[in-house]
Amino acid sequence: MTGAERHTGYGGDDGLADGLDRLWTPHRMTYISGEDRPEGGYEKPAGCPFCLAPGLPAEESLVVARGEHVYAVLNLYPYNPGHLLVCPYRHVADYTELDEPETVELAAFTKAAMRVIRHVSSAHGFNLGMNQGGVAGAGIAAHLHQHVVPRWGGDANFMPVIGRTKVLPQLLADTRELLAKAWAAAA
Repeated sequence: MTGAERHTGYGGDDGLADGLDRLWTPHRMTYISGEDRPEGGYEKPAGCPFCLAPGLPAEESLVVARGEHVYAVLNLYPYNPGHLLVCPYRHVADYTELDEPETVELAAFTKAAMRVIRHVSSAHGFNLGMNQGGVAGAGIAAHLHQHVVPRWGGDANFMPVIGRTKVLPQLLADTRELLAKAWAAAA
């Protein structure tokens, strides 16, 4: 039996193996199914995880660093280890709604996040971006957040299908502690 025949993934109707390894991540079903969405949704600050996170203990909220207008928090459902979100404290949906101090600090925190991640994990590159609106892919469209996703050569090359497997080798709490210590030292 070949490796392709042994694994559990199959392609189309022909029943042939698709050649992909499977790494089961059942914790993501909560996100995919929306089970963890608050009853009123994310539109109001009372149900918004980005509004609630700064008021929780750092270990529970996964907040890495706090500024005057924005903060950095680990993504609960990361694309790669160290995937950070830079969020304004204020509940705004659109980049154009940020005032000047928020815009300046969001940019500064994005730069700091890149430096810190590069320092602790030797990232080769980054994907930076904001998904503005649900149609643009924002899971929580009501509260603006800047993604800072570290990348390494061969980590996934844009889509997990190309990399064949996605591995997150570190627990979020451990990643938060490592980044928070490095951020404090860099400040």
